[in-house]
Amino acid sequence: MAAKKPKTLETLRLAIELMRRIPRNRKVSTTELHQELQAAGFERDERSIQRLLKTLSQHFDIERDDRSLPYGYRWKDQGQGLMVPTLNRQESLLLLLAEQHLQPLLPPSVLKSMDGFFRQARANLAPHQNAVLEKQWLGKVRVVSETQPLLPPKMVDGVLDAVTGALYSNHWLDVDYTNNKNERKTYHVMPLGLAQQGPRIYLVSRFEGYDNQRILALHRINTASDSGLPFDRPDFDLAAYDGEGHFAVGNGERIRLQFTIDKGPGKHLLESPLSEDQNVQFTPTGYTITATVQQTLQLDRWLNSFGGQVRNLEKTPVTDLGGG
Repeated sequence: MAAKKPKTLETLRLAIELMRRIPRNRKVSTTELHQELQAAGFERDERSIQRLLKTLSQHFDIERDDRSLPYGYRWKDQGQGLMVPTLNRQESLLLLLAEQHLQPLLPPSVLKSMDGFFRQARANLAPHQNAVLEKQWLGKVRVVSETQPLLPPKMVDGVLDAVTGALYSNHWLDVDYTNNKNERKTYHVMPLGLAQQGPRIYLVSRFEGYDNQRILALHRINTASDSGLPFDRPDFDLAAYDGEGHFAVGNGERIRLQFTIDKGPGKHLLESPLSEDQNVQFTPTGYTITATVQQTLQLDRWLNSFGGQVRNLEKTPVTDLGGG
């Protein structure tokens, strides 16, 4: 029979896991933390978690809101959070590069929730004299957008927290939503997946009473609340859903695309093909491209962006060719 770990060690591990899960930009309840710890394999009752949280809030920069039940906990704005040295210099460098890339894409509230990690990454690099090269590297690499850069749309405070909480827990989500026709309605939905496309974030969901997926733009959600009511997650694959072209505004239809493009603008298709089965025929002035792709609004916009440089455009549904 294996020896049990000392009680003090188990308490230390529990305290570290608790502090890791306390957010900075919102309050979290004892019940939420208890559920997260149970999912991570910590078998402690909620009362034990409450006592430990009370002790931690007395010794660390953790704000304890005991004005009403359930009590809420969050790291104070200027608190250092849990600075456990888990990131080495290379990992810290990668995290700061990620921050550089995410800065123009994510709403400030989302970046704020990651602030503790970014601060730790900077702290890990700062004390090391040998970190000069790593710091210089941050100024030597950059992600360059292929499209016109856009600022992220404004998102109502609290919406992302409610959406991600319900998505994580497989809880029904109640949303007040304004669609692109400016119609405002309320829905009871199953959150199934979250995707970022450029500066926008979208929620794939299934409306109550329906068995198909719909996409909701988070910046069009006026209010969102986690109902706390669980649902049995259906068989849904977000990667496959994306592969079917739904985020590019399509219905999953596959087509055999053929067009002729001038040599200058078409050269990049020799380096970055449209599909695995792309075929290229050389012409005196350019290339004739044939490829199997998803029929989407994004595809049409891309083709139209070339103007007269694209000619002889043909689209044949894959089913007409006997494909699957």
